[in-house]
Amino acid sequence: MDDFRWSIQGRDGQPMSDLASPTFPTQTDAEAWLSETWGELADAGAAAVTLLHFEDVVYGPMSLDPPS
Repeated sequence: MDDFRWSIQGRDGQPMSDLASPTFPTQTDAEAWLSETWGELADAGAAAVTLLHFEDVVYGPMSLDPPS
C-alpha cells in the first residue's frame, strides 16, 4: 500500500505540528485533499506544503499563497 502525505510548513519554513495531513493511498487522492483544504490550511497559518511518498519528496515545497 502506498503512503502519500503532505508535510505542512509555517511561515518560518518549519513543520507545523498542530496541522497534520492524513495519509493517502495514491498521489491523486493526496492532491484532491489539498485542492479541497488548502484555503483552510492557509487560514490556519500554513505557508507551504510538500508532498511525501513515505519519506521521499515527490514535489514541493509549494506555496499556499494565492496567486498575485
